[in-house]
Amino acid sequence: MLKVAVIGIGSNSVRMLIAEVEKDGFRRLTRDREGTRLFAGLDAAGNLREDSMEKTAAAVARMAASARRIGCDRLHIFATSASRDARNGERFLGLLREKTGAEAEIVSGEEEAVLSFLGATDLAGGGVPCGVVDIGGGSTELVIGQGARIDAAFSCQMGAVRLFQRLPIRRREDMAAVEAEAERILREKWQSMRMPPVPESWIGTGGTFTALAALYRGVPWTDRTYMHGTCLPRDSIREIGEKLAGMTPEERLKLEGLQPSRADIVVHGICILLAVMKHLGRDRIRVSEYGNLDGYIRKHYFEC
Repeated sequence: MLKVAVIGIGSNSVRMLIAEVEKDGFRRLTRDREGTRLFAGLDAAGNLREDSMEKTAAAVARMAASARRIGCDRLHIFATSASRDARNGERFLGLLREKTGAEAEIVSGEEEAVLSFLGATDLAGGGVPCGVVDIGGGSTELVIGQGARIDAAFSCQMGAVRLFQRLPIRRREDMAAVEAEAERILREKWQSMRMPPVPESWIGTGGTFTALAALYRGVPWTDRTYMHGTCLPRDSIREIGEKLAGMTPEERLKLEGLQPSRADIVVHGICILLAVMKHLGRDRIRVSEYGNLDGYIRKHYFEC
């Protein structure tokens, strides 16, 4: 048995999963998360600012030290959209190496999509094709597959933080412009790919989905008992989005179901989801608590 730690550096947050890996599967022991908003540190020239890299590297170093203290045998670190976009991505990797004593890798958009699929699809079983949507801070990944087989996987430049910076939402009516932009980006990407038939079953992973599940069920965002497997109707997703869009960020902070660090960007994530569901012609989507960290373990330890 191995005790493994996987740290994922996203555009909005740094997350860690610690698990015990055995021959026939793995058991999740603990998770950690810190919002660092790395994507917001990209300047006009496409470089990550030093303060943004330092803040994120400090979060990674804290988690790596925690993993070592509890006796993890292996530590893996990977970075996604913001690091992919950055012209100084190698400088960031060097800083991570300096702070943690470990090597980190930057995964491609397609690789990120595959990891999300492998992590989230425990809800689907291996019998029928299904799709996965992973809405992040800098990008959104869509994947279609069955079991460990991937039929199509791609990443779109339309994360919640990215669109938040470009298109502000101050009232309900502002949602339409964000949805239209997300639809445009997705349509162009979809048309450039050779896509298989759209499956009936779709699963969502990422902070937008867990926030929606908590708000839909009326439970605190810290109560993760009821999130996994929640089926979200598109009408309810729009209703929640419009309610939030009509609130100030300060009013949103008072909602028990909404993670404070997501209060400003949550409506943009919802707009992306509504655009994706419209494009796919789907009225419902199920929420997975698991994502690319879980998928990383499946891929690297079980040859998925």
